[in-house]
Amino acid sequence: MEIIKVKDYDEMSAKACSYIIEKIKQLQAPVLGLATGSTPEGLYKSLIQQYNEQNVSFNDVSTFNLDEYVGLENDDPNSYHFYMNEKLFKHIDIEQNHIHIPNGVAENLDNECQDYEQQIMDAEKVDIQILGLGLNGHIGFNEPGTPFSSRTHIVDLDESTRKANARFFDSIEEVPKKAITMGLDTIMQSKEILLLVSGASKREALDRLLNGDISEEFPASILQQHEHVTIIADKSALEG
Repeated sequence: MEIIKVKDYDEMSAKACSYIIEKIKQLQAPVLGLATGSTPEGLYKSLIQQYNEQNVSFNDVSTFNLDEYVGLENDDPNSYHFYMNEKLFKHIDIEQNHIHIPNGVAENLDNECQDYEQQIMDAEKVDIQILGLGLNGHIGFNEPGTPFSSRTHIVDLDESTRKANARFFDSIEEVPKKAITMGLDTIMQSKEILLLVSGASKREALDRLLNGDISEEFPASILQQHEHVTIIADKSALEG
């Protein structure tokens, strides 16, 4: 693992933006794996700014999102379809048919998981997967205890994860209890992984990732086995 230490969230976002743009320019038809939540918001703002300044085009980029809540329509303000459109897609020149996000209201969720996994395989793997780090070590919505061999699947959300995400809803009762997520093995098939970590609240989780044992009880620990992981972390997450 390569660790890039930055001073704060803004520098983390800017550094990640430069990293992604460099990859986009290197590759003929880049495939990006995207995350949601508060961690990558600054990255997406920076990418939009660079696009507006004509420093990058997303016309040849394809994307696969990590996850989506089960039961939320695409136009629900708390769905990740809505998040990605508002935070990134509607502001750049990406082709709509290049965007892939799991369908949380599919008639057959098991088939949706299989179809999504197949789409990733058909794309010949994600070139660079962006990840955040959950307080309990989850990546995507892969909660503690998720088998390392898992592929795209339906998951019951841990109560701590629902509480962490409740700030985006009117109440915790509104937070869905299930989600579709890329599995840990799916994530590990990515050619490269970019992990973004910011804030003192993530310090313990980051320390465990870097120094702890590899265990399914801490899903992010599987990243120790990936040959190309870059961590961009700010001082608060690394040192306090």
